Amino acid sequence: KPLHDAAQIERVVISTYQSVSGAGKDAILELEKQSRGSLAGHPTQPEVFPTEIAFNAIPQIDVFQENGYTKEEMKMILETKKILEDESIEVTATCVRVPVFISHSESVNVQTKKKLSAKDARALFEKAEGVTVYDDTEKLVYPTPRMASGKDDSFIGRIREDVSHPSAIDFWCVSDNLRKGAALNAVQIAEACTKQLARV
Repeated sequence: KPLHDAAQIERVVISTYQSVSGAGKDAILELEKQSRGSLAGHPTQPEVFPTEIAFNAIPQIDVFQENGYTKEEMKMILETKKILEDESIEVTATCVRVPVFISHSESVNVQTKKKLSAKDARALFEKAEGVTVYDDTEKLVYPTPRMASGKDDSFIGRIREDVSHPSAIDFWCVSDNLRKGAALNAVQIAEACTKQLARV
């Protein structure tokens, strides 16, 4: 029985904010060079990215497909369905390159047939292997790329119930992409959570 059946996941909406290290060494050097140049009043021409990455955000990772999604976005969509072992799960993704050296961030919305409260979701995240809950908005505690850099775990924060849907959870996920992998952390987390749900 597929893991997702326990949670009855219906739809996943993911927006990723990916660091330049995901594009390799030349991309890191380009961000550094452009940042120094911009601050000195000497903008430089982009070589690795289609436009300037310093002090910017580029809503394109890899090439565009005929359907308007990029290759990276379609990879996330297809891999999510594959890992959760169900082609009927609706998945959409937007991938953005941001001027961060290391660590990818994701805004994730998961809709399920069985309603989960924010408290329930937090408990599941706390039990999930390789996940650290870092979430206390009253104290302004939430994961950021800098704090996740150099660490193996994925960090989860901003856990909350979706006010626009009766059975959906929103959360923010950050991990060091050089240690943990690129755009599929949300899928790994969803998989870990469904394992916990199967035991409830």
